[in-house]
Amino acid sequence: MPSIFNKLRTNDLPSAGLAAMPALFVLLWSTGFIGAKFGLPYAEPFTFLFIRFLLTLLLLIPLVVVMRIPWPSSPRLWTHIAISGFLVHGAYLGGVFYGIYLGMPAGLAALLVGLQPLLTAAFAGPLLGEQLSWRQWTGLALGLIGISLVLGSKLELGESLFDGFGISALLCVTAALMGISLGTLYQKRYCTSMPLLSGAVIQYLAAGALLGVGALLFESRQVEWSSTFVLTLGWLVLILSIAAILLLMALIKKGEASRVASLFYLVPPVTALQAWWLFDEHLPLLGLVGMLVAITGVVMVIRKSGPKAIRR
Repeated sequence: MPSIFNKLRTNDLPSAGLAAMPALFVLLWSTGFIGAKFGLPYAEPFTFLFIRFLLTLLLLIPLVVVMRIPWPSSPRLWTHIAISGFLVHGAYLGGVFYGIYLGMPAGLAALLVGLQPLLTAAFAGPLLGEQLSWRQWTGLALGLIGISLVLGSKLELGESLFDGFGISALLCVTAALMGISLGTLYQKRYCTSMPLLSGAVIQYLAAGALLGVGALLFESRQVEWSSTFVLTLGWLVLILSIAAILLLMALIKKGEASRVASLFYLVPPVTALQAWWLFDEHLPLLGLVGMLVAITGVVMVIRKSGPKAIRR
């Protein structure tokens, strides 16, 4: 185990493992929407997420101490990491969970958050000095079309995407979209020297404080400790809050922000497959076509050929 974390810390991952990281990240990250569907009946969203972050910190902090992993070297870097934590964890997860809690279908929430690559690509130029080729822009467009086909295929004729929820749910998920988009860019710009594990602790502390205040102000903080909730919480802590987030941070450090963001295009199709497997949700032919379109778009964006990004 020490050697694994030393590799994470020294940024020296084997090339084979690095090549598998994007696919593994998509698989793990996509389970977050499934976890929300399982867990929200038993706890309000801010309370749910606060407990999740608290348990995650109880696991990560002793690990950082035992492994003697260094903390960020300056107060300024601590501040940047905390801000990125507010955005990547607090705003994103808080917005998605609360939007679903207020009635927005998980599939529509995935579609709206799936717009992230467009925002990230649009802002990566002025903020990070990255430039996309025409092929990459085409890939981003294909990814958006693919997501729309996957989720649109689930609608019955005459049904509206916005049935069953109000503007509050839409605003929550929009805040989540802005949080993950700006958080990805902010971390790439200011936190590239962040130690992965100790940096994750700081991010979870910041996000947990934000969501804890939200739970105190807006929720009853009552939890039904059923076996389903406990198992869901365990999965979200171990797999999402630790494994998937460490993968995301490593990918951000090693790749252009726009290419990393393009991986989120694959999350809704993978989520749809998981929902079909777990809940027997039917996926029409149009949805399968949409998956292929989205995957094609992601490949076009993340391919390393073509013009390289200009970095400041």
